[in-house]
Amino acid sequence: MADLAAVAPHMDIIGADGTHLATVDRVEGDRIKMTRADSGSHADHHHYLSGGLVAAVEGNTVRLSATAASAALLEEEEGGEALADRNG
Repeated sequence: MADLAAVAPHMDIIGADGTHLATVDRVEGDRIKMTRADSGSHADHHHYLSGGLVAAVEGNTVRLSATAASAALLEEEEGGEALADRNG
């Protein structure tokens, strides 16, 4: 896991495949809070990514260790429950 202290608002979040996943709203604890605009059908609230998915922070980009599609499946709700669990 990369140092989340280097993650700043408005950074791009990309998967290991180079595909854009989201934009950083801010860091909260050990998770990245994504902007609402990147929450798809749930645009009325924020989604989160575990800091454990961060492979590196390079310039204005947060690069994940998983592909964007895989990371999207690992998004979390505010309370920490998996987004996939809530949708299923």
